[in-house]
Amino acid sequence: MLTEYRHFVRAETELLAEFLSGEEWPFHSTGSPERELVRRHVAEGHYDSDSVRTFWIMIEGKRAGLIRLFDIDDGTPLFDLRVARAYRGLGVGRHAVRWLTKYLFTALPAISRIEGTTRQDNHAMRRVFRLCGYTKEAHYREAWPGCDGILYDGVGYAILRRDWATGTLTMPEWDDEHAGL
Repeated sequence: MLTEYRHFVRAETELLAEFLSGEEWPFHSTGSPERELVRRHVAEGHYDSDSVRTFWIMIEGKRAGLIRLFDIDDGTPLFDLRVARAYRGLGVGRHAVRWLTKYLFTALPAISRIEGTTRQDNHAMRRVFRLCGYTKEAHYREAWPGCDGILYDGVGYAILRRDWATGTLTMPEWDDEHAGL
């Protein structure tokens, strides 16, 4: 599969609105956003600004997904990844996370880490995080509002630049609440 990543430009607002509103995003707070909401978010810089960069995932010339990098100006960027239903389960997410990790660490030499969060029940994304060298760092109980009105647990992952550069995995010290604290 020939995969390319193309920078989103505001002239593609209608394509973005069609892409996001035309799919169901079961693990996002807004399952299928209205086109007008997407247009408004583009106008407000939600997809392209000093702190946000968005890329189309292009497979064989077709829009297969979207990567939105945000908080890139505060030292710890985060990302939103969306893969169209027809391309799910094909390794697109793993390829995209590896690409965005390399992109961020290469384009922003001052950053030391990248973070991502997903719902606890999004097993595919959690596997992608692990396969791409990200470590679970947080578990947020009933913190992720689903489009069905249920509060789901959220799980936070991160990768450190030094782990990415060396291919190692540094685990957090989970058992650090010793007696007497």
